[in-house]
Amino acid sequence: MVDPVSLNNYRDDTLWAVVASIGRKTRVAEVFSSRLAALADKAWREQQVDAYANFLRNSRQPTPLYHVRPIRRSDLPRSWQPLPALGFLHGKLL
Repeated sequence: MVDPVSLNNYRDDTLWAVVASIGRKTRVAEVFSSRLAALADKAWREQQVDAYANFLRNSRQPTPLYHVRPIRRSDLPRSWQPLPALGFLHGKLL
């Protein structure tokens, strides 16, 4: 007889990433273990961008678009660091 596999012991390598993109350039802004946490962070980042909308229009800076997608731990670069919500204001998106 074969013992059933416990799903509680199964560890999925998939995380949820909030990805920032400007034009063709993209960067993983933050990584979460749950999709709901990633969606909350995405909403917060979009709120921060909206708060600075006038400044961005006046300075003619492109605004980042944020989306959530699944990502594996192995797909993250070794030197990856979280991106501050308004890091793009200092030219630090990519």
